[in-house]
Amino acid sequence: MKHLLKMMDLTNGDITEILNLADQLKYEQKHGIEHKVLSGKTLGLIFEKSSTRTRVSFEVGMYQLGGLPIFLSANDLQIGRGEPVQDTARVLSRYLNGIMIRTFKQSEVDALAQNGSIPIINGLTDYAHPCQVLADLMTIREYKGSLEGLKLCFIGDGNNMMNSLIVGGLKMKMEVAVACPPAYKPAASVLDFAVTHPAFSITSNPVEAAEGADVVITDVWASMGEEAEAEKRRKDFEGYQINAEVLSAAKPDAIVQHCLPAHRGEEITAEVFEKHSKEIFDEAENRLHAQKAVLVKLLS
Repeated sequence: MKHLLKMMDLTNGDITEILNLADQLKYEQKHGIEHKVLSGKTLGLIFEKSSTRTRVSFEVGMYQLGGLPIFLSANDLQIGRGEPVQDTARVLSRYLNGIMIRTFKQSEVDALAQNGSIPIINGLTDYAHPCQVLADLMTIREYKGSLEGLKLCFIGDGNNMMNSLIVGGLKMKMEVAVACPPAYKPAASVLDFAVTHPAFSITSNPVEAAEGADVVITDVWASMGEEAEAEKRRKDFEGYQINAEVLSAAKPDAIVQHCLPAHRGEEITAEVFEKHSKEIFDEAENRLHAQKAVLVKLLS
């Protein structure tokens, strides 16, 4: 494992190692055990998309590991003024021990990895969100004890979250069912991977997808950069909401996950959100621990 670019690149063993290490680091932090294993290391944080959880969790995580995080806004870099990404990669590789980038195009993340000589971490692209899905899998395992054989249901847009959850869930031997409008399916490359697994199903019926689910997951209907489509998407996604009816089809002890921010009354009702808020905010906290595990594996 040289980089974290997308879930497709990870094996079942890679994911298990990350989750086990994340559990260990979380335990140590909760018990006041310092783990400054990245002392003297530097991590550049490139943000072309703004963030709450990604920025804070990576900065805090790098600090807790003894390293130095350096925030790099696209407005402050030459990459924001047209410098080729391959040149930025080669320069930053001489200053830093690793780069986390949160941007739009997956090709930009891939180009950093191809042209640089240091580990690259995908903090989010329009195609993939591996850091979030590692935190999701960590949280599900905390609540359910294991992942293999569980049914994961995602309802909503075929976006970076659906793409990454499908791949991550199937690699961890989960049953994965997704529900989305026909015009908002996941990426073709993800579907090509998923259809080879008998444990995968895709439907336009949210209740059908949620049937017997151990975990039900959603995300906003209009992601960052899609705000101009928000009104159209509200109409297109009508009925694709986690609510009492959908959850009644899942197992009685099903948990709910949401990567946040949440738009109550759209992709999830306020009632469901608050009832499952502990699970959702445990999930948010686990971004910190899962990402620390990735940093240790890549930078130590």
